[in-house]
Amino acid sequence: MNTSVQDRQKGIRKTVTIAIIMASLFIIALAYTLLNPPLMDKEELKLHGTYIFDKGRIMQPFNLVDDNQQAFDVSRLEGKWSIIFFGFTHCPDVCPTTLATLNNFYAEMESQGWDKDTQIIMVSADPARDTPEILNQYVRYFNPTFTGVTGDFFDVHRFATQLNTTFRKVPGSGENYQVDHGANLAIINPYGHFHGFMKPPFDAAKLKNNFGSVRRLFDDMH
Repeated sequence: MNTSVQDRQKGIRKTVTIAIIMASLFIIALAYTLLNPPLMDKEELKLHGTYIFDKGRIMQPFNLVDDNQQAFDVSRLEGKWSIIFFGFTHCPDVCPTTLATLNNFYAEMESQGWDKDTQIIMVSADPARDTPEILNQYVRYFNPTFTGVTGDFFDVHRFATQLNTTFRKVPGSGENYQVDHGANLAIINPYGHFHGFMKPPFDAAKLKNNFGSVRRLFDDMH
């Protein structure tokens, strides 16, 4: 084989090697970007439906019960992040759709390690029908780590009011009534303070990106 052919082959191998390296670097950069989206500030978060308060709002004492019939008070919100959704087990569409989306979001949290310090909670907007036993079967159907919470109507109502959430029984529908309720996701920071909220529509990727920015902003300030 003459020198010119050898040189051409070396040149081709070099070009192919460089192309492979560049493609690999591009894939690595793309994967990093997908796994670590750019940090959004508060104004950018608003554009994506997430609102963060300038200062977390201290929660007033409340006494509710979880789906394991254990006391659920403010201490259960301390030391971890909490994402709280108000719904009810007879809900025909919004609640199961939101819980299914939150289950997909939980898988995204697991990929980031956030599942270790984040709890997802559904508080019943229909405490008359949603006993702890019923809630246990309902929320854990979507994810065994989710927590259901209920209590006396006025206790639940006062708790919901603290989180800027309203709900009411739809009149005129008999025993098979429906409940109108807010669909926002309330965010509680590790101090147990009402930190902000996320507005629908939801999808797992959006929740991951927004919650990731919320966490990083919080960490930067503390």
